[in-house]
Amino acid sequence: MTLRIGMVGTGSFSKMHATILSEMKDVIVPSFCGSSKEKADKMAASFEGAKGYGLLTEMIKTEQLDAVYVCVPPMAHGEIEQQLIDHKIPFLIEKPLAAEEETPLSIINQLKETSLITSVGYHFRYKGSVQKLKESLTDSQIGIVSGQWMGDMPQVHWWRKQEGSGGQFIEQTTHIVDLLRYIAGEIEEVYASYGNLVNHKKFDNVTVADVGTVSLKLKSGVVATLSNTCILPPGMSQVGMSFYTDKSIFTWEPDKLEITQAIGLKQEEWQEDNAYRKETEAFLHAVRTGDTSRILSDYADAYLTHQITCAALESARKGVPIKINS
Repeated sequence: MTLRIGMVGTGSFSKMHATILSEMKDVIVPSFCGSSKEKADKMAASFEGAKGYGLLTEMIKTEQLDAVYVCVPPMAHGEIEQQLIDHKIPFLIEKPLAAEEETPLSIINQLKETSLITSVGYHFRYKGSVQKLKESLTDSQIGIVSGQWMGDMPQVHWWRKQEGSGGQFIEQTTHIVDLLRYIAGEIEEVYASYGNLVNHKKFDNVTVADVGTVSLKLKSGVVATLSNTCILPPGMSQVGMSFYTDKSIFTWEPDKLEITQAIGLKQEEWQEDNAYRKETEAFLHAVRTGDTSRILSDYADAYLTHQITCAALESARKGVPIKINS
């Protein structure tokens, strides 16, 4: 069975996913939809036989699609998912679900009435380092977790606007929040402190915070602190988490896991570990067979992560802890 996968979006993630798909057996990418037909045509030109569309309704009507990938900025979500749900087309979307909470809440309520297959791009879950971490923590009691997403500010105009990206914790650090949930369990309270120190002085129209720390209390009693900044010089970054347990310290980075024990240090590295491909393989398997067991983050699960990141923004604005209702 050859799957026909449409793409919504004309940025780097759309191209990356389309490239992975086009390299797979019995998969074709026949169409791209962009904010303009010109952008879509330009992206489609890189893929043999693909066509560009300026309207999703036209692409859905013209192409017989088995699934769609949605790779658009946070503020562009909502109507796209609505159309796909209406036409019963399975979809994989890149995180975050939106720049705010109202749009995903509307979509999740609609999905509850369907059995539509969905997947969300929390690709870290598929990495060998994360699976090893999850396995290694089985016999340990996590006490406290420290995580960070430190880097520079992406140079796209919508990212620096609160209504465009939702801010760094919603747009980037969501990956770390998601891994905290995946590894250590659900969260019941968040308390955040954000600040604006550098970027509003260097760039015009910056309305997102550029430093922040969020304290989280998990239902299990575990406590965590996740911090982020986007003030570092271009090219500098630090992304990872440390889990402090009754047996060892587990220090995770995307391609490395260190386990520090009383008897010494154990380190493993993953150099060739394409989590995006694993994520796509799981999604396509579900589309072909109806078996969703290999999908590690569907829309309903991703909504729980998004709920946490939005609660952190609310906490930072109000200066009070926010209880999570889930």
